[in-house]
Amino acid sequence: MNSTYFIELFLGGLTRGSIYALIALGYTMVYGIIQLINFAHGEIYMIGAFTALIVSGALAFTGLDPVLIFLIAAVVAVVWSASYGITMEKIAYKPLRKAPRLSALISAIGMSMFLQNYVLLAQTSDFQPFPELIPDLAFLDPVSNIMNTTQFIILVTTAVVMILFTLLIRYTRIGKAMRATAQDKIMAQLVGINVNRVIMFTFLIGSSTAAIGGVLISSHVGQINFYIGFIAGIKAFVAAVLGGIGSIPGAVLGSFVLGLTESFGTGYISSDYEDVFAFAFLIIILIFRPSGLLGKPTKKKV
Repeated sequence: MNSTYFIELFLGGLTRGSIYALIALGYTMVYGIIQLINFAHGEIYMIGAFTALIVSGALAFTGLDPVLIFLIAAVVAVVWSASYGITMEKIAYKPLRKAPRLSALISAIGMSMFLQNYVLLAQTSDFQPFPELIPDLAFLDPVSNIMNTTQFIILVTTAVVMILFTLLIRYTRIGKAMRATAQDKIMAQLVGINVNRVIMFTFLIGSSTAAIGGVLISSHVGQINFYIGFIAGIKAFVAAVLGGIGSIPGAVLGSFVLGLTESFGTGYISSDYEDVFAFAFLIIILIFRPSGLLGKPTKKKV
C-alpha cells in the first residue's frame, strides 16, 4: 500500500511538473532572448483553456466523436493563444525594447491584469466545468488506480513537445537564429538575422506550449476559471527560476523538481502547505545556487 501510494504521488508530481514545464518554457525562452519576465504568460495558458472550452461546447451538438472534438478544440486553442501572444508582443513589449527593463516589466504586469479582467468580464468569476473528452485507454486499466488516462496523455504530450522543441532549437534554421539572438542581438542582426521575426516566433512557440498545457490540465482537473493562469504562471515562473532562468533544460528540470516537491509535500505532510513547500524549496536552492540548478552565474561588468 505504501509503495502504491508513493508511485501515485510520484506520477502526480510528474503530471504537475509536465504542466509547469510547458508554461515555464515560454518564460525562459522570452527571458533568454529579450531579458523580459513575461508575467502575462500565465494568462495565455488560461485563454487557451477557455478557448478549448468554448470550441468543445460549440462542437458538442454536432455529433462528432469526443476525441475529434478534443483535438479540434486543442488546435484552435493553440492557434488563438499564439495570436494573443504575438499581439501582446507587438503592442506591449516591442515599443519598450530600448526602454529600461522596469518599464517592460510593468507593462507585462499590466497585460496580465488586463487579460485576467478581460476574461472575467467576458465569462464569469465562477468555476466552469470542462467536459470529459478523452476516453479511457484500455491498456491502462491494470494501473488505473495509480494513473488515469489524462495523466498518461499529459506525460506523453509533454515528452513529445520537449523532443520536438529540442530538435527545433538545435537543428533548424530558426532555432539557430534564436540561439544567436539570445547570445548577442546586435551581432545576430549584423549577420542577417531578422531579430524581430525571431522574437515574434519565440512568443508564438511559448504561447502555443502554454495553451497545450492549459487544455491538458483543464481536461485533468475538470474545471477552470479566470484566475488559473495567475496561479499556474507564478508556479511556472518559480520552476524557471529554480532551474535557472534562461536555461531551457533548467526550466524543464525545475518544473519536475517543483511538481514532485509539491506532490510529496502535500501527500505526506499536508495539502494546506502546498505553496509553502514550493517557495520554501525555491529559497533553499537559491541560497546555495543563486543562479538556479542549471543556470550560469552572470559576470558583473565593471
